[in-house]
Amino acid sequence: MTKTAFVFPGQGSQYVGMGKEIVDNFITAKRVYEEASDYLGLDMAKLSFEGPKEELVKTENAQPAILTTCIAILRVLEELGYSCDFTAGLSLGEYGSMVKSNVLKFNDTVKLVKNRGKYMQEAVPLGEGGMAAIIGLEREKIEKTLEKCKEYGLVEVANYNSPGQIVISGEIEAVKIAKEKLSELGARKSVLLPVSAPFHCSLLKGAGEKLKVDLHELEIEAPEIPIITNVDAAILDNRNEVIPRLVKQVSSSVLWQDSVENMIDMGVNKFIEIGPGKTLSNFIKRISKNMNKTVSIYNVEDIKSLKKLTDDK
Repeated sequence: MTKTAFVFPGQGSQYVGMGKEIVDNFITAKRVYEEASDYLGLDMAKLSFEGPKEELVKTENAQPAILTTCIAILRVLEELGYSCDFTAGLSLGEYGSMVKSNVLKFNDTVKLVKNRGKYMQEAVPLGEGGMAAIIGLEREKIEKTLEKCKEYGLVEVANYNSPGQIVISGEIEAVKIAKEKLSELGARKSVLLPVSAPFHCSLLKGAGEKLKVDLHELEIEAPEIPIITNVDAAILDNRNEVIPRLVKQVSSSVLWQDSVENMIDMGVNKFIEIGPGKTLSNFIKRISKNMNKTVSIYNVEDIKSLKKLTDDK
């Protein structure tokens, strides 16, 4: 029996031209871009299809642009008869899951994530925070090292992406020192990331509090499809938990590996990544291999990848 999960990517997956082929071929997708543009007073199709890149990568633009692309593709898949048993998303991608599960309306959500990007960007002055990817080191060694690095400043795990890939975040000097110590411990690779803010660490608690105010103004419904959330890798099935988990998510570790492991343990054997890039597909490949489980993995971002999915139906 096939159990399917729809998963949605986070910030960093954006690229100029994302979604264009889908929009050129499906009026349903075009309407999603028009709805986002009307609601934000911003030409979302122009931003996504033409850039320029310097504008698209800005956090407060990237977040609504990625979400719009994801939902445009989602609506096409729904029109083609695809459905899911579970849904999840990495960081920003969790909002795609909230829309899919009818917890939040798309027009409210696209405005919400634009504000979310702004709040996250403003939380820490430029240059004071940073992030680094640590490749090829066990999470226990990373966690113990970060504990020892607290004397240099705040540094925490931002993302547990997949076996052997963890991202750390915090005050820039502490991140740099931790990065060097983790390299000495045997990390295959450790690299500072070109980000404008230290996402998913305690420094962003203020951004979460601002987001909470916006969330309380929205209509929030109970999930129609189980959502596996970032903060605890557990099922969200209660509308009263929506705001606390989304607020906490801004300044907490993203438990992506744990989320995928839990979905596989619950019987998910088909994952469809909806939106730009293949980042989540690559993570899921590593996670399922580490579990010795066989799963089908698809990403849908253009006509070629959509055809691959429909051909295998």
